[in-house]
Amino acid sequence: MTDFEKQMAFIMELDKIKKIGRQTYLSDASRKENDAEHSWHLALMAFVFADYANEKIDVLKTMKMVLLHDVIEIDAGDTYAYDTEGNKTKRERELKAADRIFGLLPAEQAAEYRGLWDEFEAMETAEAKFANMLDKVQPLLLNDASGGKSWAEHGVKKSQVMARNARTHEGSEELWAYAKSLIEKNVEAGKLLDE
Repeated sequence: MTDFEKQMAFIMELDKIKKIGRQTYLSDASRKENDAEHSWHLALMAFVFADYANEKIDVLKTMKMVLLHDVIEIDAGDTYAYDTEGNKTKRERELKAADRIFGLLPAEQAAEYRGLWDEFEAMETAEAKFANMLDKVQPLLLNDASGGKSWAEHGVKKSQVMARNARTHEGSEELWAYAKSLIEKNVEAGKLLDE
């Protein structure tokens, strides 16, 4: 295959991300979002909220990272944040998927895009910390806007949300402070269980 044919195969494979459903409802609670919508939303947030990053970030790199971070779910599936059993095998499934999906590309792009995915997962650079913060805060925003619908459906507890977000502040102290206020608001409203 030529490089162009490999790139086209990758692009067409990524169309499948539109079919990967998530547990987070849209802001109007009419339906659940899919992975493509989630990634698009994060990419918008990356440049809109870039000034709130704790450290200076490369916005384009961060956008690439958030657009690529969930493509592995085409093979691995979306593992709900609070699914204890599913999370036991998540890393193994995702690594296998990353090898296959990024492997569709020409070698140089495959290495770059896989590197961005690995960087996101490692959460060590300023861009990865900010991207991970966006990935954690976006569902909080939607859960709040939808009246906590997904949290209520799954009986999610405040302690679970706080544990999942233990490192969120590393990307943006300001956005994490706002997200925490939404968590408290939903606890008070009875949408998020407080044990």
